[in-house]
Amino acid sequence: MGCQADQENPPLEHLLTSEDQARRSLRLGKHLERMTVLDLLSWASTAILALGLVLLRRHWTRLPRLARDPVLPAHPPSVCLCIPVRNEVRELARALDSWLAQDYPALRILVVDDGSTDGSTEILRQREAAQPDRLRVIRNDGLPGGWLGKNHAMDLASRQPEAEGVDWLLFADGDVQASPDLLRRAMAFAQAQPTDILALIPAVDVVSPAERLILPMAASAFLVLVPPHQVPNPRHPAFCGVGGFTLVRREAYAAVGGHAAAPLEAIDDMMLARRVKAAGFVNRVALGGPDLHLRMYYGLIELVRAMRKNTAALPAWWLLPGLLPVALGIGLAPAWLPFAGHPLLALLLWLLVPALVGDVQQRMTGRPLDLLGALWPLNALVFAAGTAWALADRLRGVNHWRGRDVALR
Repeated sequence: MGCQADQENPPLEHLLTSEDQARRSLRLGKHLERMTVLDLLSWASTAILALGLVLLRRHWTRLPRLARDPVLPAHPPSVCLCIPVRNEVRELARALDSWLAQDYPALRILVVDDGSTDGSTEILRQREAAQPDRLRVIRNDGLPGGWLGKNHAMDLASRQPEAEGVDWLLFADGDVQASPDLLRRAMAFAQAQPTDILALIPAVDVVSPAERLILPMAASAFLVLVPPHQVPNPRHPAFCGVGGFTLVRREAYAAVGGHAAAPLEAIDDMMLARRVKAAGFVNRVALGGPDLHLRMYYGLIELVRAMRKNTAALPAWWLLPGLLPVALGIGLAPAWLPFAGHPLLALLLWLLVPALVGDVQQRMTGRPLDLLGALWPLNALVFAAGTAWALADRLRGVNHWRGRDVALR
């Protein structure tokens, strides 16, 4: 009887009211929900980075190479190289000398000196005096309204007599260096298959710690986003133009209105390729490095400024405030994954990203693997700084580059 009474009336301290049970269940449910969301974020970030590495390797293996020693016809197509220069004194002499040394016979070079004040003008005049049969320099000191400086320089060059009568136009920045046979090999590649616009991906020379850390990741990201085997496919949206080397058939350039059709387009190389391909012409991309190479920027400040210019030019720039936290979360994943309970995922990403990116860059540049790449998550912070600066420019309605503010509206 006593036992039966105890079973029917258990002690009060062993009882939980329905309210207590509900409260504890709610707390447990919220805890499990938080853990599930954090786990999902951890695995999603890891999957995105892993997918990027897979695409990098896949696109790298499908990037065409130029033939080593092609034979040109007796009368090769004529080419006019158009180079915009604005305060490029640090790299200009080496770059210009490399183009003057090209073994391609049917080449003329036009350089637009766009108001340089740093000694670039003197270098250009010396080279012009030494090789007037191959090089002509055009001095431009004014920028018309509604133009970005580089676009105006390229349009000005394309309207010169040397450029109007050629078969091909070649656009290259003033800091790009090429091996003496590069243009011959590129022209042979373009002539061997239907091609109207050809971009060569250069190797990027890196010197300072910031350059060594950031630029290999940026170059790899470009290769991830541009599938080279799909660029010639007319049914695929992929396209490619590169500031270091974009070779375009003259008739295709004229058909899309050239640079004059998009005078405020800051990413002029990519957008020119996009317009040419959309008009029904054939776009191709191939590897240029290490025979085509350049030092793009000097140190961290120039890198952030360049990111500021290019990010501000993105068509859907207003989406950046929402995308920036996502990009930061993915880019900094190795730093926060251990606190989310996934230290092995963090370690895997931390080691795998620089190993695979470094391998591609080593093959592209011919330089050994850089151990500084192990600090790759810091790229996310630099990207955030450049993006924030770009958003401020867009809100002001300007694009800023090389000392110029150009109104975008």
